[in-house]
Amino acid sequence: MLWGGRFNKQLSEKAFKFNESLSIDKKLYEEDIKGSIAHAKMLKKQNIITEIQADNIIKGLNEILSDIQNNKYQIEESEDIHSFVESKLISKIGDDAKRLHTARSRNDQVALDMKMYVRKRINETIFNIESLVKVLLKIKNENKETIMPGFTHMQKAQPITLALHIRAYVEMFNRDKSRLLDTNKRLNECPLGACALAGTVYNIDRDFVAKELGFDKATENTMDSVSDRDYLIEYIFDLSIIMMHLSRFCEEIIMWNSNEYRFINISDEYSTGSSIMPQKKNPDIAELIRGKTGNCYGSLISLLTIMKSLPLAYNKDMQEDKINSLYTIDDVNDCIILMSDMLDTATFNKKQMEKSCLSGFINATDVADYLTKKNIPFRDAHKMVGELVLYCEKNNKNLNDLTLEEYNKICDNKVENDIYNEISLISSVKNRKSKGAAFSS
Repeated sequence: MLWGGRFNKQLSEKAFKFNESLSIDKKLYEEDIKGSIAHAKMLKKQNIITEIQADNIIKGLNEILSDIQNNKYQIEESEDIHSFVESKLISKIGDDAKRLHTARSRNDQVALDMKMYVRKRINETIFNIESLVKVLLKIKNENKETIMPGFTHMQKAQPITLALHIRAYVEMFNRDKSRLLDTNKRLNECPLGACALAGTVYNIDRDFVAKELGFDKATENTMDSVSDRDYLIEYIFDLSIIMMHLSRFCEEIIMWNSNEYRFINISDEYSTGSSIMPQKKNPDIAELIRGKTGNCYGSLISLLTIMKSLPLAYNKDMQEDKINSLYTIDDVNDCIILMSDMLDTATFNKKQMEKSCLSGFINATDVADYLTKKNIPFRDAHKMVGELVLYCEKNNKNLNDLTLEEYNKICDNKVENDIYNEISLISSVKNRKSKGAAFSS
């Protein structure tokens, strides 16, 4: 225990279990040890501890890191990761270890550990997003002429290409990457040396520690340094938007995989069966990604709620920042990887997609555009096509099936034989050449 001198009694067993965070923050062991090594180097540089003491501490910390990584012992029986590392260091090198905590507090130590951990995980998420985008671009490039219905309000709207649809998600995930990079910039300030809240009387060099640990600079205000969790909230917010994008895509994949659509075939590797219905092949991975989105949102709300009423500076409430966040970070990265793998092994039913375009009056806008080219004002053309659709519904026809005579009864004799080419699926898609449309992106 790091704080026993003031007390006559130890924490009760129940209070200790309630107070401990090792079961969660043991994930931060690497950051805690690397931060301590940088701190020891700074203490030596500033002659706060001797060179022999510092070298002994650094050697011991490196051995502890190696021992944990090689599973020589488990991380257990301590209040938190900081006290675990310190107790192991004391047992390994003796009294020199007790000098390591000079000019720092657990408050700035945990702030450092979390910032280093979040920075590492953000870089991992960026890598996973980039891998997903590569898969999407591969699908896009293979399907530039794969025609499918585009939807609004869950109803067929206009024919598009699968490439255009996939490119929409590329744009979303590129924005996600941009947000992560932006978050990384803001968090990359080192809090170590802020101590409990008011700095220290020792002649420390915070800029040295910041540089040693790859931060852009040291934080500017010691009270903010130990009480700031904006970077974690921002990262979980970024992850929440990523999960929203993944969930939207999963919803479409689930629909496309259904018997009613049959647009996509998900590999058996990413599907499951039913314990009672032998014919079933369920898109469970997509459904789980969609479900885990709710857990991610819950983590964000939890963090915001924990922080919303805390006075400066550090409060024990902040220990609860990790319990949902660390699991959420794992979950979201797993979801991105699984989404990449699921899409990379899926196949698209191109014929079924094109066939689906033949119903739902998906080329109605093209008829209106055709009439506009014939010098009919668009609003009048819009009304005429609406009447054509009503006529088709009553007579069980599509717009492509109408004769010139049927067209011209409603369209002021403006329709000629060229309409059939103008409203074909391929023309409907290829004629849209504005920036960002089907055949221009």
